[in-house]
Amino acid sequence: MTGTKSPPTIETSNPRDGKLARWAIISVLIALLVAACVLGYLGWTSTDIQVPESGYVALVMGVVFSLVVGVGLMTLVFYSSRGGYDEPAALIKPLESDEDDEGVRPN
Repeated sequence: MTGTKSPPTIETSNPRDGKLARWAIISVLIALLVAACVLGYLGWTSTDIQVPESGYVALVMGVVFSLVVGVGLMTLVFYSSRGGYDEPAALIKPLESDEDDEGVRPN
């Protein structure tokens, strides 16, 4: 048994290897978007029921409120990440100084 080991080989990925998978994911997502748009259109136009003005007002207020909450929360996440509030907690030990011990010294 010899003591020499061959160095491990590092396999680099070719950028063309994932091209088919990337296009497959994009095409599936586009198909889901088209299906959602078609179902939304059919759902919107398939009924003759009239929505009162208060329904539209409630819908607009709900959308605006949801957007405000979403934008506000994302803003807080952004600023807390920038401010370092997301870092793990670290114990900060107080410095040993003689100033705190002046009143406790024995005579």
